[in-house]
Amino acid sequence: MKLNDIRDNAGARKARIRVGRGIGSGKGKTGGRGVKGQSSRTGVAINGFEGGQMPIYRRLPKRGFKNIFRLEYAEVNLDRLQTAITAGKINAAETITGEVLVAAGLLSATKAGLRLLGRGALTSKITIEVAGVTAGAKAAVEQAGGSVVLKPVKAAAEA
Repeated sequence: MKLNDIRDNAGARKARIRVGRGIGSGKGKTGGRGVKGQSSRTGVAINGFEGGQMPIYRRLPKRGFKNIFRLEYAEVNLDRLQTAITAGKINAAETITGEVLVAAGLLSATKAGLRLLGRGALTSKITIEVAGVTAGAKAAVEQAGGSVVLKPVKAAAEA
């Protein structure tokens, strides 16, 4: 085999369709756009347009409310914390913060703050800084001999 023998497999590269290049091409004359009308012309942006009929997004009633100031919290459960401590990803002697959990790979981002949830059991004595904690999680941490430090939440503009 020589370099000049090397070729792509048959059908590996498909030639693009050259539109509007004569009727013999099969995509000539109107170029696959049909005849007349708005969509046969350039500059068409008719997403959601229904030919002058009231569009469905205006016909349907609007429901609910989306709070643009809502804060999203990064949540972590006790069982995931204990697993990471047992695996040696987190040092239980140091204060556990959101940044420590991101570095350990438990969270991808701290968002507006860390919220501790009470699923699972905790056997290690830890000190953890959180923006929020459930009553069960706080009781479990204190029962293991640790403490929970409530830290103020980041403002919505910062998050």
